[in-house]
Amino acid sequence: MKFLIAFGVIALMVGGFLFVKGPSPAIIIAPEHIFDIGPLVVTNTMFTSWCVVAILCTVAVIAGSSMSVVPHGFSGAVEAVVSGFYGIIVGVAGEANGRRFFWVIATIFFYVLASNYFGLLPMNNVFGRVEVGHGDKQVIFKEATIAGMKVAYIPINPEECEGAACPSYRAPVDGRGAAPAKAGETTMAAAKPAEHAEPIQYSGLISPAFRSVNTDVNAPLAIAIFSFIFVEYWGLTALGPSYLKKFFNFGALMRGKPMGIIDVFVGLLEFVSELSRMVSFTFRLFGNIFAGEVLLMMMSFLVPFVLVDIFFGLELFVGLVQAFVFAMLTLVFAQTAVSHHGGDDHGEAHGEGHH
Repeated sequence: MKFLIAFGVIALMVGGFLFVKGPSPAIIIAPEHIFDIGPLVVTNTMFTSWCVVAILCTVAVIAGSSMSVVPHGFSGAVEAVVSGFYGIIVGVAGEANGRRFFWVIATIFFYVLASNYFGLLPMNNVFGRVEVGHGDKQVIFKEATIAGMKVAYIPINPEECEGAACPSYRAPVDGRGAAPAKAGETTMAAAKPAEHAEPIQYSGLISPAFRSVNTDVNAPLAIAIFSFIFVEYWGLTALGPSYLKKFFNFGALMRGKPMGIIDVFVGLLEFVSELSRMVSFTFRLFGNIFAGEVLLMMMSFLVPFVLVDIFFGLELFVGLVQAFVFAMLTLVFAQTAVSHHGGDDHGEAHGEGHH
């Protein structure tokens, strides 16, 4: 039995490698434009983020509407997850600070986690708007009519072309075929294929409608700025103006002590370190999720069956870890900010009172 399973797995891998080839993956860092809402240019990562937020809101509404004294069913499962995460936050920050931090930390964790997992759904990077004539290496699309709608699709083992050799549009109108159009031209309306002509074909790339949110560097950057603002806000509200002394400590220097220059220099380093957190937060999340997307695309292209499932499992783990790390680092920095002690007695007493 084990031999048959192993043989079947190997057969699927070899068969997928030899006979089920998709187009070569196009690795594009920038998010692709898919449609406009008035003057607003909507990219695929932006549209995906709206879908993620809509899903989270729907889950919250459904779970909240069926809450009961004795948790059960779907609402009970949601409550268990949220309560467990709340327990982690309280364990690190204490009851008072935990309740204060929870709504921000939980929002970051569940949004990043949902975005990462939504990006693993099979509909990502699969369908969207065809950009005719775009890209150095393009794939030949075919066009079919389904339910009265014209749909472009990529066949199994598609043709590919590069550079100037790529026709942006090709519509056979007789047995010999028609000349390809120049790049950027659209002549679909004028095409009248003969009864036995080949399907309409054109080359280009696809701008997928759905793409993992955190593969757009703007999304992790926005969350990192959001985290930074709240950490500084909590520090200021907890310790008052004395919180700023860790950045701008001129007390000793103004009292005529030359060694006070060290305090100024340390404060400057602390300020730069505080700002650099946004950079490290951004590129840690972006780098891991973008690299995971590229890995899945390449493995799906090279070995379509079986082996790619292992990497999907790996990305499930990475998506959870990245969401947890982002949230926990924000929590640790927030706890550090509110428990910081100033350099004088008043600052220490003020910090201890809040702690």
